Amino acid sequence: MSSSGLGGSIVILLPEHLDPNMKSENTTPSPMNPVTETPESHVNGMTSTTTAPGSALKAKTRPRKAPELQTVERRNWLIHLHYVRKEFDVCKQLIREQLEETRGMCEYANYVQGLILRQEGKIQESFELFQLCNILNPSSVDNIKQMARALYLLGRHRLAVEAYLQAEDKLDKPDWELHHNLGVCYMHLKDYEGAREQLLFALEQNKHHQTFSTLAKIYLLENDVPSAINTYRAAIEYFPENGDLHTTLGLLYMQLGKYQQAFEHLGTTLTFDPTNTRAILAAGSMMQSHQDFDVALAKYRVAAQSIPESPPLWNNIAMCFFGKKKYVAAISCLKRANYLAPFDWKILYNLGLVHLTMQQYTSAFHFLSAAVNLRPTKGHIFMLLAIALTYLDDEENARQAYEQAVNLESRDPSVCLNYAIFLHNHNDKDGAVKMINEFEVRMVKFRQSTGADLDTEVIENGAKLATLLGVDGSVFRKKSSRSRLRPQDDALQQEESQINLAPPEQEPETPSAKDTYSREETTSGEITNSEPANPDGASVKDEGTEEGKGELLASAHLEFQEEIPVKQEEEVQGKKEENSDDIFD
Repeated sequence: MSSSGLGGSIVILLPEHLDPNMKSENTTPSPMNPVTETPESHVNGMTSTTTAPGSALKAKTRPRKAPELQTVERRNWLIHLHYVRKEFDVCKQLIREQLEETRGMCEYANYVQGLILRQEGKIQESFELFQLCNILNPSSVDNIKQMARALYLLGRHRLAVEAYLQAEDKLDKPDWELHHNLGVCYMHLKDYEGAREQLLFALEQNKHHQTFSTLAKIYLLENDVPSAINTYRAAIEYFPENGDLHTTLGLLYMQLGKYQQAFEHLGTTLTFDPTNTRAILAAGSMMQSHQDFDVALAKYRVAAQSIPESPPLWNNIAMCFFGKKKYVAAISCLKRANYLAPFDWKILYNLGLVHLTMQQYTSAFHFLSAAVNLRPTKGHIFMLLAIALTYLDDEENARQAYEQAVNLESRDPSVCLNYAIFLHNHNDKDGAVKMINEFEVRMVKFRQSTGADLDTEVIENGAKLATLLGVDGSVFRKKSSRSRLRPQDDALQQEESQINLAPPEQEPETPSAKDTYSREETTSGEITNSEPANPDGASVKDEGTEEGKGELLASAHLEFQEEIPVKQEEEVQGKKEENSDDIFD
């Protein structure tokens, strides 16, 4: 305390550890000043003792760390880390250790193990693990969705639908993926209306290209091609750079005969992805159908680098060589395609056609017989088989093959013309007259339905045969303004009909070929399209009307028979109808 000039006193308060009048009762010896040593404050003339800072006191009184508890979820983060890195071996080792410690009660470890097993193809084991996860946590929607997915992969679609509906009841808000999967299950159950409803609802929640594709596939299964095209066009508005959507839409336009629009979409695909094999094969098929074999082969060469073991690719390459009259190379490529796909009837058909062209009738009969066994509903195979039998001097079986061809193929006029030539050559005038009349009826229907006309050589040979038989051939002089062989009627796409009926008459060495384009998959289906490999054919042998009718008819018969293959188009139609459920797989 001190006095001031103002008559008052000032009181100075010092901290306890600096106040000499205060003594610390709880003085803790400092590590720097042991009890046995003289405090530094005494040496400096101070009477107070020093104390350790407060932080040091707290450090000494801090409690020890609590012991680590063994929780069932403690390795989940590490399991997840290795799983997303696709390090499945390390992930399975961690899962095994986690399940041993928790006696199989860790939900996440079982869940991830189920995902890994499903990727390894062990669907049933995966389903059992998801069931265990559902028992451990019945309120989890993800566990039920994974169970439903496993049931779908096992082909138990009805049980999968029930599981998805159970999961939907537990959701707080709509899930587009759940409704998409429901639509796919309904599609496999052939409940197309229910599938459409679920897919449209999924699109309201989220626009996804897979949902658009599945919806378009359902329209195709219902033979509603315009709705399928509209669906793909809507999908392209949201996903303008999706090559699969453009390619599939282009293939649909090809099957409808709208080649300009098809080429635009295929070109868009190749712009974004120059190595897209589906688009390359489709574009090559279009060029091949227009006799541009060199450009088509250049396209196929690019595709061969990515899919060297594709049967359709080698089939198309073979038909390019066939169009260029390189028959040995064509047979070599077809043999390779047949090795890769021994049960593809189109490859066997083309092999028979090329052997017929080379006048190897026994080999042709061998391959055509195999094709008939694989596809007994194709009239054109029976027609080629009848030609081979004719040259093998088996009249009875050739007649039966022609009868079967006429019954199975109700649209192609050239089938009747070939049969009429055969009957005339074997002195059956009544049967020949009946067939030539049927040929005239079919030719008129073809002109009316397509607006196009048959090939000039076919009409000329029909007129020659009508003259020989004494039949009025006035119908053969009525030609439409167009001479295209490809019909533009979209309605024909829903039927199995011959579009490209009969190309020009050719020598036995150069029949027109049937080319095939097939889309491979993915996971899935396939879009298939057949195009004539040589619609114009080679130079025609002039038989002359004055020469023996037998020689004329025999030549016309073989040419037409081989032309029939040119009706690739028809096979395009039939293929579309028969394989419609595989279009987008």
